[in-house]
Amino acid sequence: MERKRPGMTSGARMPHQGAPMGPPGPPFGGTPPIRPGMPNPAMDPIRKRPTPTPPVQAPPVQNRPRKKPLGFPGANDISARQMDLREAQSDPAIGTNAKRRKMADKILPQRIRELVPESQAYMDLLAFERKLDQTIMRKRVDIQEALKRPMKQKRKLRLYISNTFNPAKPDSEDSEGSIASWELRVEGKLLEDPGKQKRKFSSFFKSLVIELDKDLYGPDNHIVEWHRTPTTQETDGFQVKRPGDVNVRCTLLLMLDYQPPQFKLDPRLARLLGIHTQTRSCIIQALWQYVKTNKLQDSHEKEYINCDKYFQQIFDCPRLKFCEIPQRLTNLLLPPDPIVINHVISVDPNDHKKTACYDIDVEVDDPLKTQMSGFLLSTANQQEIASLDNKIHETIESINQLKIQRDFMLSFSRDPKGYIQDWICSQNRDLKLMTDVVENPEEERRAEFYNQPWSQEAVSRYFYCKIQQRRQELEQALAMRTT
Repeated sequence: MERKRPGMTSGARMPHQGAPMGPPGPPFGGTPPIRPGMPNPAMDPIRKRPTPTPPVQAPPVQNRPRKKPLGFPGANDISARQMDLREAQSDPAIGTNAKRRKMADKILPQRIRELVPESQAYMDLLAFERKLDQTIMRKRVDIQEALKRPMKQKRKLRLYISNTFNPAKPDSEDSEGSIASWELRVEGKLLEDPGKQKRKFSSFFKSLVIELDKDLYGPDNHIVEWHRTPTTQETDGFQVKRPGDVNVRCTLLLMLDYQPPQFKLDPRLARLLGIHTQTRSCIIQALWQYVKTNKLQDSHEKEYINCDKYFQQIFDCPRLKFCEIPQRLTNLLLPPDPIVINHVISVDPNDHKKTACYDIDVEVDDPLKTQMSGFLLSTANQQEIASLDNKIHETIESINQLKIQRDFMLSFSRDPKGYIQDWICSQNRDLKLMTDVVENPEEERRAEFYNQPWSQEAVSRYFYCKIQQRRQELEQALAMRTT
């Protein structure tokens, strides 16, 4: 066996080339270990050979003892999975690697598939599972992207406007009962609302203004207002009560609460784009579509737009950057128009048509959005899937252990004597690796070991090192005397 020359870099170690712990041969083939070189020029005066310095500390995963496969002589009864769990708990690096190996651990080795042809059905299921996982992952990403965009549905909100009249009662002791009064109610509900939680009526509006007859109630008491605030509590309707015994004309102004906010376009821009009220992002998208359709983008400087006569009238410039449009749009966007309803509050007791109904188009969240969010947050099936994965890993691990036992028994049956000798050599190599023994003590006991070509150079290096060490000691002693 060829020997490596001593005098290698300090702390260097040759990688272990032996087979893993267990019998050699299939599946434990390996080459004989290579003797590492001398890591340091220093020599041991007793053994007359280079003294190895402590090797560079390797990661715990590489230096940890290897476990024997089940079925070997002397193997303990603890299962391989329990050993892996204990090692992972004591070493974080092992636990991380175990998680990374999980997908690969599901695959049956090729030799097992050759022994059991029926295992191909399991491999086909693994391939199908991989495709299914990829499809689910793509769909989850698509759902996440879809949830970032507003998902709205057009629904009908039926508005009910009714009033009641309370005539005056002369014999009433209460001051309020002695005066005639009326009460106006504004209520509403969604038609065909499939949601389990009913939305409050006020949640659809940003503000509500009721203008009564100014001649009857004066300039200071003819307006009733409600505006949404961050602390507003939602309600199912609004009530207004006032004294009076004559019919009252009133105007209701309802401002819808758009989410995301919508804006009314400048009349010139509305005619150009064919949009009356829309969100800011939709308006910018319509502008970009108009630019592409009419080829207004500059052919050389792509970030610029050459305005046509309509753009020049709206933006008041012959040329502009597209990134400037959102800022210029600020002066062209107005608050949306309120919904205006004219109503007459009737106090005639013979009038039975005191309730008016109106249908308003409103935007509500798509019910699918809630289902999509629930799908992303659902963990109901994750635990079951994880449990089944663990069972698969345990089964595959058990199959691998049985395959190792089978190979051991087959190799032993072919050549019992040679197999035991090879196995003892393999154990010897592993024992030396576990105990960090670099040299071969059995060979170093013989005189021929020190008659090799490298011994003369090693002796010279040893004496040179000793001289240098003695010289440093003398220099330090002289320096101390002079001080």
